[in-house]
Amino acid sequence: MCTLPFVASVFMLALPKKTSSAAVWIAGGVASLLFVLTALLFPSVASEPLIYTIEWIPQLGLNLTLRMDGLAWLFSILVTFIGMLVVLYARYYMSPDDPIARFYALFLAFMGAMLGLVISGNIIQLAIFWELTSIVSFLLIGYWYHRSDARDGARMALIITGMGGLALFAGVILIGHIVGSYELEDVLASGSKIVDSPYYPVALILVLLAAFTKSAQFPFQFWLPNAMTAPTPVSAYLHSATMVKAGVFLLTRFWPVMSDHDLWFWIVTYTGLVTLLFGAYAALFQRDLKGLLAYSTISHLGLITTLLGMATPLAAVAAIFHVVNHATFKASLFMAVGIIDHETGTRDIRKLSGLRKFLPFTATLAIIASAAMAGVPLLNGFISKEMFFTETAVFNPNVFVNLSLPIAATLAGMLSVAYSAKFVHGVFFGKPTTQLETVPHEPPALMRRPIEMLVLICLAVGIIPGITMGPFLAAAVTATLGTQPPYYSLSVWHGFNLPLIMSLIALLGGAVIYVAYYRRLRHVDGVPLIRGLRGQRIFERMLVHLTNRWAPKVTRRFGTQKLQPQILLVVLFALGAGVAAAWGRLGNLPLPQSFDPVLGLVWLVGGISAIAAAQQAKFHRLAAMILMGGAGLATCITFAWFSAPDLALTQLLAEIATTVLILLGLRWLPKRTPFTDPVTLRIRFRRLRDVSIAVAAGLGAAVASYAVMTRDAPTVLADFFLENAYSLGGGTNVVNVMLVDFRSFDTLGEITVLAMVALTVFGLLRRFRPAKDSVERPEQQRMLGGGDDATGDRIASDFLRIPALIMNWFFPFVIVIAVYMFLRGHDLPGGGFIAGIIMSLAFILQYMAGGTRWVEERLRILPLIWIGWGLLLCLLTGLGAMIMGMPFLTSGFTYLYLPLIGRVPAATALIFDLGVFALVVGAAVLMLIALAHQSIRSPKAAGATQTRIRKEHDKWN
Repeated sequence: MCTLPFVASVFMLALPKKTSSAAVWIAGGVASLLFVLTALLFPSVASEPLIYTIEWIPQLGLNLTLRMDGLAWLFSILVTFIGMLVVLYARYYMSPDDPIARFYALFLAFMGAMLGLVISGNIIQLAIFWELTSIVSFLLIGYWYHRSDARDGARMALIITGMGGLALFAGVILIGHIVGSYELEDVLASGSKIVDSPYYPVALILVLLAAFTKSAQFPFQFWLPNAMTAPTPVSAYLHSATMVKAGVFLLTRFWPVMSDHDLWFWIVTYTGLVTLLFGAYAALFQRDLKGLLAYSTISHLGLITTLLGMATPLAAVAAIFHVVNHATFKASLFMAVGIIDHETGTRDIRKLSGLRKFLPFTATLAIIASAAMAGVPLLNGFISKEMFFTETAVFNPNVFVNLSLPIAATLAGMLSVAYSAKFVHGVFFGKPTTQLETVPHEPPALMRRPIEMLVLICLAVGIIPGITMGPFLAAAVTATLGTQPPYYSLSVWHGFNLPLIMSLIALLGGAVIYVAYYRRLRHVDGVPLIRGLRGQRIFERMLVHLTNRWAPKVTRRFGTQKLQPQILLVVLFALGAGVAAAWGRLGNLPLPQSFDPVLGLVWLVGGISAIAAAQQAKFHRLAAMILMGGAGLATCITFAWFSAPDLALTQLLAEIATTVLILLGLRWLPKRTPFTDPVTLRIRFRRLRDVSIAVAAGLGAAVASYAVMTRDAPTVLADFFLENAYSLGGGTNVVNVMLVDFRSFDTLGEITVLAMVALTVFGLLRRFRPAKDSVERPEQQRMLGGGDDATGDRIASDFLRIPALIMNWFFPFVIVIAVYMFLRGHDLPGGGFIAGIIMSLAFILQYMAGGTRWVEERLRILPLIWIGWGLLLCLLTGLGAMIMGMPFLTSGFTYLYLPLIGRVPAATALIFDLGVFALVVGAAVLMLIALAHQSIRSPKAAGATQTRIRKEHDKWN
């Protein structure tokens, strides 16, 4: 279910820019379908959780598990229902000039991430979706990226919530270690195992850091008001009903196994209480309507956190109930503010008054939602706030707790009434404003429908809560507490008791506070008493210190722009780590019983070639490359000597391809002249140091390799692959079967890295312009007479005519060899990687024979398409196995008889191997094109500081 939004999101990103209507219909259809599907699951989840598991690495407890119980169902309903309403609302809010398809694509991606988070049945999976919500919310908050405040708000939200995500990842790993499983079902069934563990304090702090950063709890609350730079539909969805609720969802999810401890009570309860009071107090002094709603959201999140911190079953019931109530009235208020901003062009409350005359329907809806936020009777906010007052008034033997909780709760209730009154009175009542450029009017009726539905829910839950909310709340409570839930009543009237008195005091006191504020303090700038306590300023100063002061100091102290010192540090660290790991563990290395002098001669030649290449590398690059080829050839012969034909063939082909590509790159490097200054003692010492480190590192690697190869290694894995390569993988070439079947997930990661490297090389060389002295004709061509283009063309025509003709004729022959090596790879040396390199060499030959323009006039290669299709084929192979009910990348096989070819393997791994083949071809040719295009570019202008953009030039396939 959570995959559907991601699929639709990717599809919408491919839509043309001017297809806003299609994007709306797709987003609305997906959200509506998900809501209906979730609603239909309620009868099943009300009795017991629904669990669906796809095994990945079951031995490590890493599986893709979807688990929906009553709590997950309730949050899923909030995510899908309010998402469905926001899609409709955004249809009329967003400007036609905005990239609508991108907005809805990101919106659906966030919906999918939230659904994945709440229905995750594996805590590692939960942490991954948690971070995904942070990333997508960053893109949504910064949707209007042309505005600096949007970029700053998005960056702040990403840094704060991303840090919490890292803490959560460490926390769930620790919890999994304590429980012995990462499955949520096992964690919730662990009882007091987590609380009794000595690692509990560390695990608790890590989980709370994640929850507090995501749900904007003090002292991390400052990111939420700054995230109000997002479009109002984003604020209505992320910052009232979904993203900020992820933190309290996490607390609720782990409540059964982590709340039975004093640390939980003191940290969670009083962090929530401070946030409750701080947010309510700050909301009263906000002039931006979205800022007022942002701080009120912080306050209500603090209320929910306080209830969860009390660690009593009834407090947990009240917290879950208020999550739903807050989502409904706060989403409707954000949408109302969006209408006000849309019609008036401002959210500054000082410029707004008397809008009830111009927006009567919107005003009525906003007044009802504000009353629900204030806790007025017969609205949903009143019932959950009564439950909150009830829990804070319960007697506690600790005097401080017994006094602080009810007093703070009543004061927060008064402040909530005050800022709700400010919102209603300041915007809709009073003398009609004259500071607006246009006369506001009611929005289209469909834009108002989502608010109407949410306000109707506020009224229905407030009047008949047992009917409208009772069964759903009971399912969520049962899933949270894990036992028979305690008795609680959703009745509107409970008699004249202490909670009702606290509610009356809050209503009357809030009215008094607002009157005093309106008369004395409404012109005050900022929040009195705590103006200096600005989290945003503290965050920005810390960021400035980290990036502009501390980072440069560390860079100056330990960094360098020269490559040689950087490599020196890497080699030293590697050498130190190797010595530390091997010290006393190598034992007595056995001497070889027999040694073939021919192989020794091959190694001697390879070693001499490697040393000579290092000596020649600085000033004689061509000679160094030839010598490096000799070292690579020695390695290839060694593989063949020890009966590893696949490795030998791969090494040989990779050596050829990389040598040609590097030679093409060396052509455009600036010239190096020998060092003519006198050699000082310091230079001699540096050279001696470098030689010593290089020898030590080389000998260390050689000794370590020898020790590994001569030890008595266990044969369990080798025997498994040898025995099952044919029966399970359908091939007799064990190496290839391992690559595309047994360890195909590793291969998928490796080819993904190869694609990233190719794209990086392409991106770097795309803007590269060779220096002027690198564009000059080589010395050999000048010796033959002339240095102009005509001379170069004549030389190529005279000396390369026959070789070029042979290379052109070889093109179809090399392709046939590539296809042959690909098809035989499952049983004999070959496969997709080897075939891909051979295919790449065919294209390299054509570029060498005819030149860049000649080839691209005749061949349309499109390497990016090759790379994309290669990755897609590999992924589809894995997904196909999952669709058939098997683990990711599980293969099946049979044999087919093809004319002229004979019996060939037809394993599904062949499709995976085809993807490897396509990606290798695309990556190699992409780098080839990037290098080849340097020959048809103008040299870099002398003293140029900016890259010239030349339209209709430098086109890339």
